[in-house]
Amino acid sequence: MTTRIAAAATLALGLTFAAGTAGAFEIESAGLTVGVTPTVSSDYLFRGVSQTRNRPAVQGTIDIQHTTGLYVGAFASNVTFLGTNARQEIDALAGWRTTFAGVSLDIGGIAYTYPGYDNAPGAYDLQYFELAAKASYEIPNLPVPVKVLGAFNWSPNYQLESGDSFYVEGGVEIGLPYNFTLAGRAGYQWIQNNTRWGSPDFANWNVTLSYKFSDFVLTAGYYDTNLSRSECFGSQKICEARAMVFLSRTF
Repeated sequence: MTTRIAAAATLALGLTFAAGTAGAFEIESAGLTVGVTPTVSSDYLFRGVSQTRNRPAVQGTIDIQHTTGLYVGAFASNVTFLGTNARQEIDALAGWRTTFAGVSLDIGGIAYTYPGYDNAPGAYDLQYFELAAKASYEIPNLPVPVKVLGAFNWSPNYQLESGDSFYVEGGVEIGLPYNFTLAGRAGYQWIQNNTRWGSPDFANWNVTLSYKFSDFVLTAGYYDTNLSRSECFGSQKICEARAMVFLSRTF
C-alpha cells in the first residue's frame, strides 16, 4: 500500500516543519507573529516520494509564534494513497525556536493525521508522530549569503505501525542576485520494519531554484530517491526522479 514516507518542500516549505514568518502579521498585545502560507504545487513530495500519486496539490501552512520562541502551527494538503480512501492530510506542529551563537534552532513535534480515513479492520494505521530538530547557520563574510542546514526526525512508531524511524537531512542555500535562491538537500530514512512499511531504507535529494517577488515565491526543482521501481511500494511510480514546480505566498 502506498503511503506517506513519514515535511519540505518538501514542500520545500520542506515540510518537516512549519514555514517561517516572512510577510506575517503581528499581534503586539499578545506578543504573537502569525504567518499563513497557501501553496499550489505540481506534486506533493515528502522525502522524495509523491503523496498524491504524481498529481497536483493545494496546500496551506499556518504558523503562530510567541516572542518567547514557542510556536504552534498546522499544515494541510490533499493526498492520494493507493488502496486507501485517505484524501487529506492535516499535520499539527508545536515547538520552540531560538538562536544560539549564530545558529538558528527549531525543536518540536509533528502529528501527522488523515481526517476521514477509514482504517479497515486489520489494516495498519496511517497516523503517527515525530519529534524533530533542525538547525541553520549563515556563514559570515562571504560574497553572497550562504546558509547550511541540518535536520533530524525520530518516530517511536512510524506510519503503518512500522516501528522506530530516523531521518537525517543536510542542505545548503545560496542567495543569488535578483532575489533568486539556489538550494540543495540530501536526506536518509531508516525504518525498523521495512516489510510492513513497504520499501527498504532509502536516500533522497533535491536541487531547487527559487525566485521571490513581492510576497510570492516561485520554486522549480529536481527531486529523486535511490529506490528502484521494484522497491517502491509494490512497483509504483511515486519514487522516481521528477521535476516539480510550486508557487507560495505568505500573508
